[in-house]
Amino acid sequence: MSGSAQEPPAKPAHEKPAHDEQAVSPLFQVLLAIFLALAALMLWRSSLARAAVFPFVLSGYLISICLHEFGHAVAAYYCGDRTVRAKGYLTLNPLRYTNLQYSIILPLLFVVIGGVALPGAAVYIDRRLLRRWQDAFVSAAGPIATAIVLGLLLLVLKMGKGALMGAPVLHASIAYLAMLQTMMLIFNLIPCPGLDGWGVVRYALPLALRNIGQRFAPIAPLRLISALFFVPDLSRSVWHAVFRICDAVGVDPRLAWLGFQLFQFWK
Repeated sequence: MSGSAQEPPAKPAHEKPAHDEQAVSPLFQVLLAIFLALAALMLWRSSLARAAVFPFVLSGYLISICLHEFGHAVAAYYCGDRTVRAKGYLTLNPLRYTNLQYSIILPLLFVVIGGVALPGAAVYIDRRLLRRWQDAFVSAAGPIATAIVLGLLLLVLKMGKGALMGAPVLHASIAYLAMLQTMMLIFNLIPCPGLDGWGVVRYALPLALRNIGQRFAPIAPLRLISALFFVPDLSRSVWHAVFRICDAVGVDPRLAWLGFQLFQFWK
């Protein structure tokens, strides 16, 4: 999810960024190492696989959030907003993507409680530096990154099917991660003010409607999330769409649901 140009640059745009603003952050590297190590553990030590599901899915989901926001940032950088580099958005550091509580903890909490993948983190783009088509492309770049992550998971499920058959817990966990990416992609593409889908289409809308959307952007996603949790018909419709899309792209919804049940170890 990309934000507006309300946050001032951490440094002047002309200032040469420090090394830690250019390199992949150690925190992201640790996250990736944990994710891969847990996958190996689940593959070769089946007796420990059940205990590894929760940290495996959680670390994988956090990595996908970082990649989503990196997609926005790298698109903005090459479209003309060099300030994203000074802000550290190109480092893949989850702590750089705005507020820790609202950008990281709450989205992870949604996954833990309800198995629902919702956007939380955001990069603040100086849209004054972008043309309209560039602005729309930057909004689309996050979902494109999510789609790439989903594609990689689908590739693993397909190409590694033989090995995964001997590791059913890992198989179900990867399927659940793929389902989370599907849900994240669907939700982000809703043309709701404050979400990426709105950023993609807003310049095609009348000016009066764009102004209304801009006014409601800070609260519209929260209201949509509340409706998803508290309006049963909407919740059922969203889950039905997720299951149908998963089935269409090659993810067995029943296997993904098993992964969700394994993930919620406390139930």
